Amino acid sequence: MKILVCIKQVPGTTQVEIDETTGTLKRDGVPAKMNPFDLYALETALRIKKETGAEVTALTMGPPQCEKVVREAFMMGVDRGVILSDRAFGGADVLMTSFTLAEGVRKTGPYDLIICGKQTTDGDTAQVGAEMAEWLGIPHVVNVKSIDRLEADAISLTVDLPDYEMAERIPYPCLMTVEKGIFEPRLPSYRLKCATADREITWLALGDLGDKDPKHYGLNGSPTQVKRIFPPESHVEHVMLEGDDREKAAKLADLLEERKFLQ
Repeated sequence: MKILVCIKQVPGTTQVEIDETTGTLKRDGVPAKMNPFDLYALETALRIKKETGAEVTALTMGPPQCEKVVREAFMMGVDRGVILSDRAFGGADVLMTSFTLAEGVRKTGPYDLIICGKQTTDGDTAQVGAEMAEWLGIPHVVNVKSIDRLEADAISLTVDLPDYEMAERIPYPCLMTVEKGIFEPRLPSYRLKCATADREITWLALGDLGDKDPKHYGLNGSPTQVKRIFPPESHVEHVMLEGDDREKAAKLADLLEERKFLQ
């Protein structure tokens, strides 16, 4: 069995500048970390690996510094790493991101199971996984909260929907996105860090993919453009209420009513 986990390096801080021309995040020089939701996807893959002996590959797309998250995945128990890195991929919207990742899957696969985190903390669209599956022409399921049974040709899951839970059996090859409560992610291993320090990573650029048309990637190929992006405004005000308990309670009630928190 071969499993692919999609991971992403995201800003490790909320203080990120925006490129006013492209509407994209300026990632150079910004502290970065692995997308927290991807840790649950990795843990899910590694649990399945322990049970089935599967080979687990981590795939990411980004600038050269995203090698750090692939090395971190090795430290958790991942067997192979693939990085899609080319200036032509920069500025991609959700559609072009999913297309590029799907091209990477075609180049390095096939895989029986693809696992993604529910969403990323920088984009928050929760759409890339499902769109990848559509590009690849494979079945998919999102918001998976538990793995119920592994079979030779399919996987049985419980899906978390807004009003109820649903049991699904999905045949291989397939893709799923997992909720953060599915498993508790393990910590990176120092022993594996030493053992995998020289492990080779597969780097893929535009010229390595099946579709080499630059108009199908990055900002050039993206049908949607960010009109405006900005950090949320901060409105922090500290109010000190004086008096005894009864007086402070009355002042607080008046304040809440004045600001229309109470009617």
